[in-house]
Amino acid sequence: MTFLTTPDPVVSVIIPTYNGSALVAETIASLQAQTLADFEVIVIDDCSTDDTVAVVAAIDDPRIRLIRAERNRGVVLTRNAGFALARGRCIAALDQDDLCHPERFARQVAYLDMHPAVALVGTAANVLQDGVILPSPLAPVSTPALIAWLLQIENPLVWSSVMIRTDAARRLDPFNRPELLYAEDFDLYHRILPIGGVARIDAELLTYRRHAAGASQRQATAMRDSATRVLAGVYAARFGDVAADTAALIVAHVMAHQPVPDRATLERVGAALVTLQEDFMATHRPDRENAKLIRWETARRWARIGRAGLRTGGLRLGDATGVRPDHLGLGYAGIEDLVLSRLVGTVRGVQRRRAARAAKI
Repeated sequence: MTFLTTPDPVVSVIIPTYNGSALVAETIASLQAQTLADFEVIVIDDCSTDDTVAVVAAIDDPRIRLIRAERNRGVVLTRNAGFALARGRCIAALDQDDLCHPERFARQVAYLDMHPAVALVGTAANVLQDGVILPSPLAPVSTPALIAWLLQIENPLVWSSVMIRTDAARRLDPFNRPELLYAEDFDLYHRILPIGGVARIDAELLTYRRHAAGASQRQATAMRDSATRVLAGVYAARFGDVAADTAALIVAHVMAHQPVPDRATLERVGAALVTLQEDFMATHRPDRENAKLIRWETARRWARIGRAGLRTGGLRLGDATGVRPDHLGLGYAGIEDLVLSRLVGTVRGVQRRRAARAAKI
């Protein structure tokens, strides 16, 4: 098979690897199926102890550059080392186990060519877990305005779907910040916003592998801590001394989907969302359709928070229906959904009490 190679490829794909021998060949095969063939693949191996290096080295494709680190440095520094070697005019992010759909690069390069003000574009993605393809949990329809708003309260992009203009990425120092491990992508999106817009193509051009046991509690806690640091910096001008507390609230209950424990917390989350959205609308002045989309997506998240609190027993039905900052969106969860969630919470509460009594016998 003949592969197209050029001294200065259109796309540089950066893949940090560590003990990925079981899946990395399939990931690279998804790149070889791209309709845009002018790319290089920079595989930086972080001292794998399995056969990852041998698997990659056995792939006969001159577009692949395999680099072996001298010592284990972790994924962020390994990715940064790959970025330093990139020659393409666009940088494509990709983890060692995710799969690109054939049109991914062609459509992202075309989008960047058509939108010179955009510095970074992601794509929609489906999820592969336990052999089953699941739909993405992210917003189904997006605009740059919606992505900019969602960045205020969550991470609306899948890292492996991201493509960045190299000249914009070179202005970031460093490319990824290692001190924000597990939220370094979220941090990068915020740092690149002053350089250029962030957008998403709504077609599913990536399959993201979700490993049921892939993220330990330690990693989940580190992600929340790092994301809180990112948002605390974003919120500093508006919230001052309580920026970190507000960021922790949003990360826990909007980004990480932790149920609110009581009505007082629900009220605090609602107040924070109201302030953030009002500031965003005043600063960005989105047109009518974008404002409608922003309010709708915020309403969906508000309804999810209420349902989760009811299902876990932290809220009563009167709490969920009583704390209703309607101007966050176009409506609330239907009363049927709320009643059902409350019933689920009641049943779970009975089950927990029965289990507790049984344990005492």
